[in-house]
Amino acid sequence: MTKTPRVGVPADYRMLAGVGVHVADESYIRAVVDAVGAIPVILPVLVDADVPSMLAGLDGILLTGSQSNVAPARYGGPEAEPGSMNDLERDAMNLPLIPAIVAAGIPMLAICRGFQEVNVAYGGSLHQKLQEQPGRIDHRAPAGQPVEVQYAPIHTVDFPEGSLMRRLMGTEEAMVNSVHWQGVDRLGQGLAVEAVARDGTIEAVRIAEATDFALAVQWHPEHRPAENPVSRAIFGAFRAAVEKRAQGRKSKG
Repeated sequence: MTKTPRVGVPADYRMLAGVGVHVADESYIRAVVDAVGAIPVILPVLVDADVPSMLAGLDGILLTGSQSNVAPARYGGPEAEPGSMNDLERDAMNLPLIPAIVAAGIPMLAICRGFQEVNVAYGGSLHQKLQEQPGRIDHRAPAGQPVEVQYAPIHTVDFPEGSLMRRLMGTEEAMVNSVHWQGVDRLGQGLAVEAVARDGTIEAVRIAEATDFALAVQWHPEHRPAENPVSRAIFGAFRAAVEKRAQGRKSKG
């Protein structure tokens, strides 16, 4: 009997009516089910968790986007900009969790906030307002527009020669969506650049030391992943890595 892969989805931490809740956006859950063919496992925000036990039995990890941002204190930045939402509990869990995922050889795909977490986890820093940096375009979604407009491909990214993304896509460039207002300032150590916007913004990285799939992208491939060639390529590669690990666990168990 084929073992269905299990992909961990670390949650956000929110307060609801005075009670702490652990939540995950449905679009990422659906992407795990539909694009990866796996069972999503929501990982609660437990900063004192036994990490090896939490990761045991998982065939992949999807680090999601979020309305919250990585707290600037985590990368030595200035105070958070007014109107910026932080999630200190998620920071405390995910930043040390990321190197543990890589060390365990678990395939990982990180999206938007997850991309920024990867950069910070490896010693990088972030611009809090990318649109205010000289020469940068406004990477935020158009306000007040329907979701389909906000998540439509809007700018080009270039894939460096020899990059994983160029191999996956078979092309030097592609159009991606853009729904973020923070971005990479200082690139983390050991991160290989996989995509760059025309304004110089780093849009995707790969963890060079990882023994398995470990890709982080700033855009949102989880939005209608079957309809976009970039999303299909990313999730196809992630799915292949997840299924390979699941099959390996089956043969051992």
